[in-house]
Amino acid sequence: MQHKTALKKVLKPVHLWALAVGLVISGEYFGWNLGWNVAGTLGMLIATLIVTVLYVTFIFSFTELTTSIPHAGGPFAYSYRALGPIGGLIAGYATLVEFLIAPPAIAVALGSYMHFLYPAFDVKYTAYACYGIFTIINVFGIKESAIFNLLVTLLAVAELCVFMGITAPHFKIGNFTQTPFINGFGGIFAAIPFAIWLYVCIEGVAMVAEEVKDPQRNIPAGYIWGIVTLVLLALGVMFCTGGITTWQSLSTIDYPLPKAISIALGEHNSITKLFTGIGLFGLVASFHSIIIGYSRQIFALARSGYLPSFLSAVNSRFKTPHWALAVGGIIGIITIYQFNTDKIITLSVVGALAMYIISMISLFVLRKREPLRKRTFTVPLYPVFPAVALLLSVLCLVAIAWYNAVLTLWFFAGLFAAIAIFMLLGKHKQPIGGDAMLENIPEVQPALGQPKISE
Repeated sequence: MQHKTALKKVLKPVHLWALAVGLVISGEYFGWNLGWNVAGTLGMLIATLIVTVLYVTFIFSFTELTTSIPHAGGPFAYSYRALGPIGGLIAGYATLVEFLIAPPAIAVALGSYMHFLYPAFDVKYTAYACYGIFTIINVFGIKESAIFNLLVTLLAVAELCVFMGITAPHFKIGNFTQTPFINGFGGIFAAIPFAIWLYVCIEGVAMVAEEVKDPQRNIPAGYIWGIVTLVLLALGVMFCTGGITTWQSLSTIDYPLPKAISIALGEHNSITKLFTGIGLFGLVASFHSIIIGYSRQIFALARSGYLPSFLSAVNSRFKTPHWALAVGGIIGIITIYQFNTDKIITLSVVGALAMYIISMISLFVLRKREPLRKRTFTVPLYPVFPAVALLLSVLCLVAIAWYNAVLTLWFFAGLFAAIAIFMLLGKHKQPIGGDAMLENIPEVQPALGQPKISE
């Protein structure tokens, strides 16, 4: 049975900025505070600064890949092009783990926020309902989804700015520096997955590349403004929250920002209730954005023969991958049932780091193997930026494996099983069929005026 697999090109720079920020912004609302519990405030701050350097260098490097190969598979496409079928499989698997495992944590946080507002709401059942509602919204079309995402992202950014404005006058340095380090340097390494949670999934912009108008021009703008926005918000929220009260009271909950506001203004203050209600927009922005991301990754892998072909079906009316959306939702609901928030975050981050590593390796390979490829955006300070991103990604993955050995083993066991099945089926010997985006990627000399590539 043949499926139509064409996606509609409608996205502009403002939509990409909203997607880049929206994919991540829930990380400012919850999850990062769990790092305080293993490292203390200053230990978590150091981990965050290390991770910030990782993401700044990675995003500039990743943008070169995204603009030169604008494919819905994102990292899968780059690694397939650079490293062949097995490389594509590794990147696709890692990206799926990252994007399928992250939303359940956000859905649980949505449930926790609703329970904080209305105790009658059950956390997990609310999370399940979120999957149903936002999967349906995403079926209705990428343009409609992007407009909705822009609105909720703007509201989420505005709310974080209001949060900092309210809490900053109540900041006390003594609160932030009380027992600032836990477990010494080991605590800093243990906090890395929670620091990464402040930025993880921003690379999901790559997965809507086939739906972007003029991707070579618009994708860099979306990525760069997105990472700038997130760095400023992450550091601002961390400082303001940590100075409100003894940080230990905020280091184990899924709703640290509403709790901080309630401490500053009083739990029954009308602004506290209003903030918590609006705060749902930040979680909604990320949840909705990541659903867009994982559905396109599933779609691209299925179109290229790495997943069952029915997952590449596109709805004839809305031009959205409806089966990919549905299957991703089912996996998310199962994950909520099986795992706690800290384990969900850690497993998602392991997938992200594995994907960052193979993406940076692919960048180096493609620079050497395809020097004449048209690159409308080139990473600054090559090869320094991708080398720093690669080194820090490896360091972070080793640190997480050291402190979370069982989860890391589960990730790699799944990867080795996928590779074994892939090879037993002989897929590694078969060229991709039916994916014109990978079959016919042009290799051309940069036109006059295009940035030069320095080897």
